[in-house]
Amino acid sequence: MAGEDEDELEMLRRRRMQNLNAQMQQQEAMEDQKKRVEEGRKEALRQIMDPVARERLGRLRMTYPEVAENVENQLIVLASQGRLGRKVSDADLVTILKRVQPKKRDIKIKRIGREE
Repeated sequence: MAGEDEDELEMLRRRRMQNLNAQMQQQEAMEDQKKRVEEGRKEALRQIMDPVARERLGRLRMTYPEVAENVENQLIVLASQGRLGRKVSDADLVTILKRVQPKKRDIKIKRIGREE
């Protein structure tokens, strides 16, 4: 009886280890895929942007990662459609960023005098 329990326990341990190994391999494959996609994006941006514009976009990514990713995606799509006639310059990027940024609202605070 005790031998059967030990065998069953050992079998459960092996299954658990196999499952963990499979999960680790799947996670590694996903990370590799993510790295390949990111490298492809970087290479595409190198081809469609001049170095100064890429540097500006990199700085923007540190403070506004969503905006930077959105602009990158738009540029990659435009390039893949052949709609970019030349490399995107820093001035072009500034123009794009001005269009993308939401309009700032002027907030005015008026003080109402207290009556005593």
